[in-house]
Amino acid sequence: MFGWAITLAIIALVAAILGFGGVAGFLADLALIIFVVALIASAIFFFLGWKGAKAAADKLKQ
Repeated sequence: MFGWAITLAIIALVAAILGFGGVAGFLADLALIIFVVALIASAIFFFLGWKGAKAAADKLKQ
C-alpha cells in the first residue's frame, strides 16, 4: 500500500507540473488517504504480531 501511495504522489506531482490541477489535487488526496490507511494497518499488524509472538513464547516456556 505504501508503494501505491508513493506512485500516486509522483503522478500527482507530474500532473501538477503539466497543469492538471484538479487531477493532481485528487491524486494527492487519494495518496494521503492510502498512506494513512497503510500506516494504521501496519500499526495494527505490528501489535497483533507482538501479541502472537508473546503468546507463542509463553507456550514454549511451559
